[in-house]
Amino acid sequence: MAVMITQECINCDACAPECPVAAILPDDNEKNPHEGVKFYVKPESCVECVSHADTPRCAEACPTEGSIVWDMPYSTEFNEYYATGHEEGRYAIREHKSKGLMLPEVKAQASISDIPMDLRLSHSNVMDSF
Repeated sequence: MAVMITQECINCDACAPECPVAAILPDDNEKNPHEGVKFYVKPESCVECVSHADTPRCAEACPTEGSIVWDMPYSTEFNEYYATGHEEGRYAIREHKSKGLMLPEVKAQASISDIPMDLRLSHSNVMDSF
């Protein structure tokens, strides 16, 4: 995933249409683990707009400061992080019929390599990095 939407989300729908890989689910989507509360970024789909834009387009479009923050890269190094998050209900990682749970060990995603790990660990506001 690399970005996540916080409780600051006002459900305005500014972010979802900007996502080039359709990784953002609205608050009324049944596949959203936070249904009825806030929008949700599917970690197994988010590419941080690598090869699409210089900055994550969702964060550029979002009118609410602190609503879109950094999360860990969706890489094999963080496989356990996402598996645990899925088990605890923070993430709703898609299950493929033959490949199983689409964790990073099955299919890692691109991420912006220059984002310091301390910003990701502290879930810092994405737009403060640019």
